Amino acid sequence: MQNSAQQVNSGFYGLGIAPSLLDILAKLGYRTPTPIQRQAIPIAMQGKDVVGIAQTGTGKTLAFGIPMIQLLAHTKGRGLVLLPTRELALQVDEQLRKVGHSIGLRTAVLIGGLSIQAQIQAIAKNPHVIIATPGRLNDHLNQKTVNLSKVNILVLDEADRMLDMGFLPQIQKILHFVPKERQTMLFSATISAEVMRIATANMKLPLRVEVSPSGTTVESVAQEIFVLRKEAKNRLLEKILSEYQGSVLVFTRTKFGAKRVTKAVRDMGHSVAEIHSNRSLAQRRDALGGFKTGKYRVLVATDIAARGIDVIGIELVINYDFPMHPEDYVHRIGRTGRAGAEGRAISFVLPEEQRNMRGIERLIRKNLRISPLPELPPQRISDPLAHAQPRQQYRYPYGQARQPRSFRPRNHRGRRRG
Repeated sequence: MQNSAQQVNSGFYGLGIAPSLLDILAKLGYRTPTPIQRQAIPIAMQGKDVVGIAQTGTGKTLAFGIPMIQLLAHTKGRGLVLLPTRELALQVDEQLRKVGHSIGLRTAVLIGGLSIQAQIQAIAKNPHVIIATPGRLNDHLNQKTVNLSKVNILVLDEADRMLDMGFLPQIQKILHFVPKERQTMLFSATISAEVMRIATANMKLPLRVEVSPSGTTVESVAQEIFVLRKEAKNRLLEKILSEYQGSVLVFTRTKFGAKRVTKAVRDMGHSVAEIHSNRSLAQRRDALGGFKTGKYRVLVATDIAARGIDVIGIELVINYDFPMHPEDYVHRIGRTGRAGAEGRAISFVLPEEQRNMRGIERLIRKNLRISPLPELPPQRISDPLAHAQPRQQYRYPYGQARQPRSFRPRNHRGRRRG
């Protein structure tokens, strides 16, 4: 009797999940709920509003997905999940369909980069759950191709990131089309006081489930800092890639930087792909899929993709460009060390960026260790930073001062001389 009780307590039993869903979870290999799942699922099953805060990679999708699937099976309502990026939307859809496919769950994904006509056809099939990015959903609302009047469960996933990306006006517009009588769930790894104010304004007595302080980084991720000059970044990157054999995720600040780093890594002899907003959805799918299967050992990404990369087994995350916002640091390094595995995060910091470290240390409540630079390989000729020369200032002839532009004489055609 005691052994059976221990088995019940250690699994998904006792959380209010229906037997049919328990069987599905067992077949999929889900044996033990994560802390956020254990605390959030029973509350969500009661139809209450939830604000869930947990580290990245701790199973937040199933924390809202399991209650949503079960509750929608007994109602004629509809679920709506809003996310900041296309990749994250596709991954949430994949996970929900994996759990709900055998019981007839229908989903529709409304994101940019895919045919809007195909999305209209998916909506016409009366899906149980709509998974969307705010921009594309508003496109459908403007064209009156989607009706949200039956939505009774709303999920804002990675809500803080959506607000950081400027989606607040679009989210507020969407909320006008969603019934006020609904269940609302908000999940994220970090959440500010401002986000909480916005959330509580659109939720009814939400219960806050916080399994770790906001901004806490995974303990199994070893973090290391190198302070260096900009022109030494590629040389350090080359050395690090030669020392680690597993999959590596490299973050840059801009899409142009991602393109440049991708070329540099390819010149180093590594298989590499890039993922950012300038890439088409098909290219981003190929990059992420190839990274998962090992076709590409290195994936270079911008922050816009940080929340959408859910790949287990990433050995190393490299912050090629140090993040400007502390929350981005948390989400970047959260791509490694997932599901309890060990991981490593290495950050390149320019001397003038060291002040940004203080904000990160305050958020994660720990000091970041600065390591001495190792001996670097020689500079590659193909490295564009190797031969970058400062702009030469034009020197006027001796004794001739440069006149202010407005006082320079004009020629007969009215054009200024000099």
